Amino acid sequence: MQQFFRLGASALALSLMAGSALALDADFYKKAGEPFQGVTLRGVTESTPASNYVREVLAPRFEEMTGIKVEIETTSWDQMYDKAIKDMEAKTGIYDMVYIEQDIVYAYLARDFLVDMTAALEAKPNLKLPDFDEGRLTSFADNFRGKNGHLYGMPMEAFVKPYVYRTDLFENPEIKAAFKEKTGRDLAPAKTHEDYTQIAEFFTQWGKDHNEELWGTTAQAHTGHAASWYEFFESVAPTFGVYDWGIDANNNYAATVEHGGRMNSPEAKEALKYWLHLRDIAPPESVQSTWSEVATTMAAGRAAQGLVYGENVAWIASDPNQSRVVGKIGVALPPVSEGVMEAAEKGEGYIGYYDGGAFGLPVTSKNQDPTLLFMQFLAEEEIQPDWTLAGSRITTTATYDDPKVKELDAKLSGYFTMMKDQGKLFKGAPPYPFHAQVREATAPIFYEILTGTIDPDAGLDQMAAKAEQELTDLGYRQ
Repeated sequence: MQQFFRLGASALALSLMAGSALALDADFYKKAGEPFQGVTLRGVTESTPASNYVREVLAPRFEEMTGIKVEIETTSWDQMYDKAIKDMEAKTGIYDMVYIEQDIVYAYLARDFLVDMTAALEAKPNLKLPDFDEGRLTSFADNFRGKNGHLYGMPMEAFVKPYVYRTDLFENPEIKAAFKEKTGRDLAPAKTHEDYTQIAEFFTQWGKDHNEELWGTTAQAHTGHAASWYEFFESVAPTFGVYDWGIDANNNYAATVEHGGRMNSPEAKEALKYWLHLRDIAPPESVQSTWSEVATTMAAGRAAQGLVYGENVAWIASDPNQSRVVGKIGVALPPVSEGVMEAAEKGEGYIGYYDGGAFGLPVTSKNQDPTLLFMQFLAEEEIQPDWTLAGSRITTTATYDDPKVKELDAKLSGYFTMMKDQGKLFKGAPPYPFHAQVREATAPIFYEILTGTIDPDAGLDQMAAKAEQELTDLGYRQ
């Protein structure tokens, strides 16, 4: 997801590079890179904290060791996809690396766009780093494995989407007393949707009464951008027990209640009305907010709570150059309906979105061998801690235990601990090769719901029917 934070050739990037004592196998990289002197690898990715760190810190370090230049193009989310897909479709071989978000990898695998990196390294042992081991990657890597269990993407960022709240507001004695008087209960992070709504309404009214630029919640509710569609189906609907977009892959890909799906189920309709109400009491920029603006809204201190992509949590909580709420951020699990948490703990559901991405090696790349070297470099344990500090991402299990990461974790109200211990409660997008097609088919109706052109209940009915029509046209529904 496109983010606000940017790592340029900044003091932060330079200091991280200088402060990283990378105990890497320099002899291996030097020898392995000898045949590729003068080669330039080109990659395209979304401009995220993790990607910008690759461009500004890791790529120069790799070039220093191998003599292989790496140029990383960071751009917007939509441009990134457009450039990568067009290159792979046309087989022009412009890019040696493409960013693969967790939700689109299944479509790439279905179209045979990517090199099987496991098999490629087995076939060319001279390119394999002696201590490279796929087993040290976190379970998030499983999202980028094919049916044969092989790795088709090297994870470079991974994060959950937690419930973020302002500790300074939740712990303020005056506010706590006012909340108790108004609601009859103590102010604490919400466990249920009813709790969350009550807290959101309270803080929005508090802002009005005290002439403050403060609202009770964020809302990723852009009226013409896929971010709002994703917010609803991947972050909100699951907390009401509506999973996998309400499409039942085991029941002829049914989406409508009539045919056994849940996209327009009573729970989905309840979830949508809940979210639309929050949108209406959120900051005015929410109707034009994607994932980027939600992060900046929270960092500006304009909201008391919200669902925020985890890759933003670190800079919001710790970077005074970008955030007005440094040291004032807490994280918790998202509020859920009755039975949803229990289902998630049993592995029968989930409570929110586990996002992230990997770098894939297109089969059209003209520089596959040196790219394989760079992919392994991205899994080196020694580079992980500073990369995590820069981008709130963890892709190897050992990173959780690094002292730098533990120190930051304490400042983030245990966000990394949440990922480690409770990441199993979150889930990525469903493994649909038709991901983009169904989203694009239904999104226009969703935007009409957001603008008030269509009633929410009727809109979800139309979306479910449209999803089934698209799946029929694509050959998935028989």
